[in-house]
Amino acid sequence: MTGEYFRLALLCALGLLLVGASVTDLRSRIISNRLNLSIAAMAPLWWLANGLPLWPGMAAQLALAVAVFAIFAALFALGCMGGGDVKMLGALALWFPWQALLSMLMVMAVLGGVVTIVTVVHHRMTRRLGQPQIPYGVAISVAALWLIGERYLNQFA
Repeated sequence: MTGEYFRLALLCALGLLLVGASVTDLRSRIISNRLNLSIAAMAPLWWLANGLPLWPGMAAQLALAVAVFAIFAALFALGCMGGGDVKMLGALALWFPWQALLSMLMVMAVLGGVVTIVTVVHHRMTRRLGQPQIPYGVAISVAALWLIGERYLNQFA
């Protein structure tokens, strides 16, 4: 029973960090390294709380996170994503199995399109110069929160 409360506490902490990422990304278009490091640092606690074995479980999560980071770092190099977004995706990949992560990425892509459209429309309506900066961390955070809610909290529905 204590383990269940610990897992719930970890999910709540992750949720709070994701809300914080959304707020700071909306305000300043920056997701801090500390926030991303906190998300990543809590993942091993999540693994232990869920009884994930060192091999292949933890190793697979690390490999998944490295792969996700590498793919999105390439998008960063092409100017398609911000560095904080890439780091947050890599940190979140430590938390979820690959199937769940794929679902999160699909939801993130749809929400990212909505965030982009809203941002561009607002940028043009306010007649600002230059290219708008898209707060993609909002889409990432909401998609991860959706995944947490769908996967871990809706088991009672």
